[in-house]
Formats: sequence, C-alpha cells, structure tokens
Amino acid sequence: MWRPDFEAQEVASARLMGYHRAFCILSSHYRGTPERPGLVLGLDRGGSCRGRALLVAAPLVPEVMDRLYRREMVTGVYAPRFVPVTLEDGRRVSAWTFLARRDHPQYFADRDNAALAALIRQGSGEAGPCREYLANTIAQLEALGLGCGGLRRLLALVDGKMPKFSRNPA
Repeated sequence: MWRPDFEAQEVASARLMGYHRAFCILSSHYRGTPERPGLVLGLDRGGSCRGRALLVAAPLVPEVMDRLYRREMVTGVYAPRFVPVTLEDGRRVSAWTFLARRDHPQYFADRDNAALAALIRQGSGEAGPCREYLANTIAQLEALGLGCGGLRRLLALVDGKMPKFSRNPA
C-alpha cells in the first residue's frame, strides 16, 4: 500500500471482505534467512481488511503487474488473484492482490503471539529486520488513518514491554 513502486492514477481507501492482515508468512529472503526466518504480513482467509486500492493507467498495467509479480513471488508463497473490494465512495471494483497460500511451506499457521514475537525479533534479511518492518507497518497504517492497535500490542511484546496475549493481532 505504501511502497507500490509505480505511479497510481487514483488512490482510494478500500475494504476487502473475506481476508485479513495476519503475520502468517515465514520470510527467508526479505526479512529473514533460511536458518533464521522472520515473519511478515500476508492476506489470510477470514474477516476483512481495510487498505488502499490503486488505479493504474491501462497502458502501464502489464508492466506494473509484471514488476509486482517479480517482487512478491520470489518463493511462490502468495496466490495472485483479482478480488472484489469496496471503495470508500461505495463503488465495487476488482483489485489485483496477493493472497497467502496455506498450502505453501512458508505459511505459518501458529497464532500464538509469543511465537510471532520470537520470529519477528530474530528475523533480519535482505530488506532489513522484521522489527523494523513491523514498526514501519504501524507508522504507515497510522498515516493512512487505518487501525493498528493489535500491531502496536505485538510490537510491545516484541520489545518485551507487554505480557503475551492470545490472538494474532493483525
């Protein structure tokens, strides 16, 4: 949402039904290594998610889709799909996104926050530390006016400032 790597013609707040943000992807490339994986967010089944929809000019669509595919599909942990989203003005549009593949070895099903915090604490890869990823995610969601209370609690747990809690907060 905040690092699209392309110019959008239009940007709008949107809601995706049937999926939610979850720390459910083991990262052995961008935010970890095979020996010490980190954990990143993915769109997992269930619930709903607020985010942004970005409209790309028609002539640029193939190039943008190719660039995003190469960035996100390093290990094939996502399933690229067109999904219906509802924009803030009520319009329903189709959006291309990457959904977590539960059948992939990098899918992390454990929702125990102590396990999530441990992976976030240890993870550091090509794009930097997981803790930095979590803190940046919080800052960006807040800047966009999107809620992130659960992520703040997870960051406190990662930093050892809060007792463990039971649900995946994303």
